[in-house]
Amino acid sequence: MGKIVSADEALAKLKKGNETYIAAKSNPGDVSPEIRKETMVNGQSPYAIVVTCSDSRVIPEAIFSAGIGDLFTIRVAGNVIDSHQLGSVEYAAEHLGTRLCVVLGHTNCGAVGAALADNPDSYIQTLVDEIREAIGTEKDPSKATRLNAEYSAKQIKEKLHIPDEDGEAFNVMAAIYNIGDGSVEFI
Repeated sequence: MGKIVSADEALAKLKKGNETYIAAKSNPGDVSPEIRKETMVNGQSPYAIVVTCSDSRVIPEAIFSAGIGDLFTIRVAGNVIDSHQLGSVEYAAEHLGTRLCVVLGHTNCGAVGAALADNPDSYIQTLVDEIREAIGTEKDPSKATRLNAEYSAKQIKEKLHIPDEDGEAFNVMAAIYNIGDGSVEFI
């Protein structure tokens, strides 16, 4: 494991990376053969955990101008939290030393839209049930998206008790990615 990056340092890197992304036509993150070899030999030291939706328009490494080994990304439709996601966050925090976890919701989320609409069939219902618990009676898609991201962040905070590492505390926050203009609002 590399040097511990504080939650504040990680948030600053995410914000700077998002500023770069908004104006970019390609991803400046390091995906070189050298970084692939470096992370293969020495392991990964991601500076942030990003729990986000599976939506193909939401690509955390691009959104934050990150490269190989920079982000520990966990994707599930609607960025809902269950034991699988909790275990993944816990692994990155405790075994890799990552000090910041961002739950990244996004505009025009199909899973949130499904929760606002009729009852779906099959396995999608489990996602919708979780999102409906998060949003309550809210009907506005933007507000529902925000409530859903905040709810997932709250679940991580309440269910995981990650100890400080090298004097650095573990921090969890929600954020919303605007798929139209590429900006991220950290909540």
